[in-house]
Amino acid sequence: MSGSRAAIRYAKAVLSLATDHKSADAVNSDMKLITNTIAQSEDLNQMLQSPVVKSSDKKAVLIAVFKNANVATINLIDTLIANKRLPLLNNVATSYVQLYDQLRGSQVATVTTAIPLSADLKTKVLAKVKELTGKEAEVENIIDESILGGFILRVGDIQYNASIANKLDKLKREFTLN
Repeated sequence: MSGSRAAIRYAKAVLSLATDHKSADAVNSDMKLITNTIAQSEDLNQMLQSPVVKSSDKKAVLIAVFKNANVATINLIDTLIANKRLPLLNNVATSYVQLYDQLRGSQVATVTTAIPLSADLKTKVLAKVKELTGKEAEVENIIDESILGGFILRVGDIQYNASIANKLDKLKREFTLN
């Protein structure tokens, strides 16, 4: 619990500094890259979490992996190392992206469909999300053939399930209860 609070505090500090230096967009790109890279590399994640690996070795690896990172991102890594909080790097990066999106008034709308969204449908989804929440959104399309058809829309803590699999499941429950 305290780890996540600390991660949010670091993320707020980095966002404040990056905003002051007009580099918030670049740092946001770095943070997205960090979260994606750590998610895809179990070895990198284990290295960051390991108390056996020296901090200097961890820094060398991070600098090599994220060699084009912004100065604010490198300073964050140095600060986390100095405070012995480097295992929080992924949480800090995730928190930064969320705080940055809140600052911009943006959010991510996750749309799960059986087939990829067309450009026209994507535009309609964006308009509906803006109507529902009053905020701009980016659409992330997840393809899951098990929903058979229709869609599942998630924006923040709102979920709308219009999948055929869900409708069939409701019918099944109605018939079994009667």
